[in-house]
Order: sequence, then C-alpha cells, then structure tokens
Amino acid sequence: MKARMKFEIAQAAGMSSPTLSRWLKDHRAQLVALGVKPTQKLLPPKAVAYVCGELGIIEEDFFVA
Repeated sequence: MKARMKFEIAQAAGMSSPTLSRWLKDHRAQLVALGVKPTQKLLPPKAVAYVCGELGIIEEDFFVA
C-alpha cells in the first residue's frame, strides 16, 4: 500500500469523510502507535494498510471511478 489521503480511503470504503473520521477516532490509539497525528490528512503506508485491513478495503477499490 502507498500513502493515501483520508478522503480517498473514505471513497474506497464507500463512506463519507465524516464517518471515516469517527471510525478513525475510535481507533486513535492504534493509529498513534503507527505515527499518525489526529489532524493529519495524508496517512502513511503502514496506517493505510491497517485501516484497509480493518475496513476490508483492497487495493483495487482505490481505482473505482
């Protein structure tokens, strides 16, 4: 996985950005351990892999138009 913006992850998951933000807030401890700050918009590859694994997002989901 590569670094992704939060809105890209929300689109791939089929949810709104505010919904993803609430989900991320519930998983803040895990994300902080991965080096993510709460206000960060671009998530590093390790955090993207974690979020995608938890939400069931696969790489191909990012290429849906």
